[in-house]
Amino acid sequence: MKIAITGGTGFIGRNIARVFLAQGHEVVLLARGMDETDPSIRRAENVSFKAIGLSDENVLVSAFEGCAAVVHCAGINRETGEQTYARVHIQGTRKVVVAARRAGVRKVLLMSFLRARPDCGSGYHESKWAAEEIVRNSGLDYAILKCGVIYGRGDHMLNHLSHAFHTFPVFGFVGFRDKPVRPVAVEDVARIAAAAVVEGALSRQTVAIRGPEEMGLREAVRRVAQVVGRRPLMMPFPVFAQYVLGWIAERVMTVPLVSIAQVRILSEGLAEPAPHCADPPEGLAPRLPFNAEQIRKGLPASGAFGWKDLRCFRRHRNPRAARHAAFMEMP
Repeated sequence: MKIAITGGTGFIGRNIARVFLAQGHEVVLLARGMDETDPSIRRAENVSFKAIGLSDENVLVSAFEGCAAVVHCAGINRETGEQTYARVHIQGTRKVVVAARRAGVRKVLLMSFLRARPDCGSGYHESKWAAEEIVRNSGLDYAILKCGVIYGRGDHMLNHLSHAFHTFPVFGFVGFRDKPVRPVAVEDVARIAAAAVVEGALSRQTVAIRGPEEMGLREAVRRVAQVVGRRPLMMPFPVFAQYVLGWIAERVMTVPLVSIAQVRILSEGLAEPAPHCADPPEGLAPRLPFNAEQIRKGLPASGAFGWKDLRCFRRHRNPRAARHAAFMEMP
């Protein structure tokens, strides 16, 4: 089977790609920029890479030719210049769906967000919901995975927590009330995505993808700190202060320590889908625990944030990398 993956070089996309490759399938990776976290995915056998975005429908049709399915992972967690939520999540998804139909693709799998919903005052949440509706009304077979916190090697959460613990003596939680989370391993997400595409599971379904254990966000952070071997002073910070931090981080860091959208996400909690949707059937449900072994597997090399994490440094050293830094495959 030939399968296209948008955002294919990003954290989620490349992990899904590796499952398909292990099963003997051919993979077409599409990405506007090239995430250099794991460049080996572009050189893997049975992989073709196309450095394209979502703006040109005809180019997408050509990329999808011969594909049985498209896994749509491309997305952003902050708006930068022309890369807005409306342009990437809504217009981009619409073009992916139309191009898939024109190319004869049979199924689209959309990676969405656990609490994506309309009329909530968040451009991120609302645009992800709009993308879901486009896929649901596409006329194609589809599966929509509404994911919460996804962790693993090369992710945003473990990467930034680890570097933050090595950089700052204080760690601030979002808000004064602890919020529930259910971290899910990227291996589980990739396994479920592969079953939906290859085995036809979850046909025309929207499902919540959550880890097997619910815990407070503070407990999840403490587990990571314990594995990293650091003991920063942890305390709650007002939500408005975190929004200020997010605003600053978006402007000075290539990949922000926290974005404005992520502050909203963390302030709500990441345990319950909104609106409600079912979990996957028992045989597909996530099963890997958020324990020391799993956390250790996903940690980056030890080290603090440095000049390389600043946008001004990246822009000077590598303009292409700076442009791509805002592009993250977020659920």
